[in-house]
Amino acid sequence: MANPFLEQLGQRALLCDGAMGTQLYGRGIDFDECFDALNLTQPDVVREIHQSYIEAGADIIETNTYGANRFKLEPFGLADKVRQINHRGMKLAREAREIAGTNTLIAGAVGPLGVLLQPYGPLTEQAAHEAFAEQIGTLLEQGADLLMFETFSDLREMLIAVKAAKQVGDLPIVAQMTFAEDGRTVLGNTPEEVVRKLVELGVAVVGVNCSVGSQRVFRVVQSMRAVNATIPISAQPNAGWPTERHNRVFYPSSPEYMADYARRMVEELNVQIVGGCCGTTPQHISSMHSALQDLNPASMLNITIVDEEAPSVQLPSKSAETTQLGRMLADGAFVTSVEIDPPKGHNPRRCLEGARQMQAAGVNFINVADSPMARVRMSALPMCNLIQQQVGMETILHFTTRDRSLMGLQSDLLGAHALGVRNILALKGDPPSFGAYPGTSGVFDVDTIGLVKVIAGMNSGVDTAGNDIGTPTNFLIGVALNINAEDPDWEIDRLHQKVAAGAHYAMTQISYDATELDRFLDKLGSLPIPIILGLMPVQSYRHASFLHNEVPGITLPKDVLARMKEAGANGRAIGVQVSQEILAAAYDRIQGVYIMPSFGRYEMAAEVLEVLKATNV
Repeated sequence: MANPFLEQLGQRALLCDGAMGTQLYGRGIDFDECFDALNLTQPDVVREIHQSYIEAGADIIETNTYGANRFKLEPFGLADKVRQINHRGMKLAREAREIAGTNTLIAGAVGPLGVLLQPYGPLTEQAAHEAFAEQIGTLLEQGADLLMFETFSDLREMLIAVKAAKQVGDLPIVAQMTFAEDGRTVLGNTPEEVVRKLVELGVAVVGVNCSVGSQRVFRVVQSMRAVNATIPISAQPNAGWPTERHNRVFYPSSPEYMADYARRMVEELNVQIVGGCCGTTPQHISSMHSALQDLNPASMLNITIVDEEAPSVQLPSKSAETTQLGRMLADGAFVTSVEIDPPKGHNPRRCLEGARQMQAAGVNFINVADSPMARVRMSALPMCNLIQQQVGMETILHFTTRDRSLMGLQSDLLGAHALGVRNILALKGDPPSFGAYPGTSGVFDVDTIGLVKVIAGMNSGVDTAGNDIGTPTNFLIGVALNINAEDPDWEIDRLHQKVAAGAHYAMTQISYDATELDRFLDKLGSLPIPIILGLMPVQSYRHASFLHNEVPGITLPKDVLARMKEAGANGRAIGVQVSQEILAAAYDRIQGVYIMPSFGRYEMAAEVLEVLKATNV
């Protein structure tokens, strides 16, 4: 499955966001401050700006990391904070997208280093390469959909940045230069030269940003298009030439003026990405959105059209096997599921689109997590209901004892059954101490074995007090299985207790080691219930190292870590390959696979499942 940015790029003109720096300035941040450091010190302000651009209709938002390289951070005493600032910049953009519930693409913003290359300055090409690789590696690791290089005036520096990006990973690159009044960069590069050099390096998009205003950018794009009729081009001008009034900076171009030029660039020059640079606001982007509406399909700019006739899941009501998952497991069929985390806000559109994407890839079921890592998200139950009703895919509800009293557990289960959500994964839940809410305590009236007994009791027609609930429920009860447990004997004994309590299937923790998985399954012996294997394809060596060293319960073998380190720019492909190898090796010993794509990269889940075609499933 292709990168989502490249898929959309080939279908329609995309709208990028506007200025970050001038928006921060407008909120009282002085130009002398380090804007990138605000990711750490004033994250709410940065997130709010991202959200305003998403609400205006932007297809792409750029992280607040334009100057987050070691050289630009050094004057602020922050050269050692490159990773933290870029990490938080990506996180804030992802949170804004999740709160909005849209499919907005996130571009990792990378600007020039702020130091001249030799012989004009002190910077060597090697030092420049290392600085770019350091920043880009974190942006890739944290889930950027693409890289947006902008406001480069030195083509040689741009080429170094592109090469560093290609060494670090495989993200699509939008490479944007800025041009002076004579139509050349400050160091004398022409638009034609820029296009030829960047096309040779295989960037996805060549473009121009800043460069004062729309008219000048239009002329530069004309020159670019004249030398190459097919390369995708981006155009993101300033809102005119800035002026100062009463100690405040103003930009003269109106939203209507910039929107008119944006439309012209798409219609006349076949520009594939338009947006704004310095001085542009959400109002400018909103006007561009309106101007471009009739040039693109109805799906333009994150609009999700809900099909009122979309099939809803109809579930029989007599036995546990009557869910689709129950029938497939009873028939010995191999099942596939992909996890979707509910949004941090109340808009479910991105989750629904992810489910549709997985449905198109042939996935059988969608797992919906219950506030993973003890971070507040939309309740998993309504998210399951929305997916089942609007997408037509059966879901597996993660149901935890962490947040519910014994009475609350039963009430929510009855509600889930009434909504047609019948597949339950009974879990304890991540402890509140993992989250960002100090003082919050868990409930834990029952443990997971107790929860299984509660659900099994309902399947027999009674609640925990022995009261008749009428027609028995028909939940299919799933439980967790830690194949990485330090004490496998204890874990296996625990599984047998869950089965005795009424469990129907088990879903495992993440596996990265086929040999250890085999050892665990050998020790388990004859499977008491169907086992569904958990996988999470890693995206890079840094991602793998983070999981190995900082996430409890996840251990990557040395050979996998070595492969990810050697993979370099090919990290995501190797991460998918590792998961495919484990799935292929375990295929005959399990009855399904459950994939947890990090950062919502659903296309990676689909790529892992491609290996099943080779097994003639």
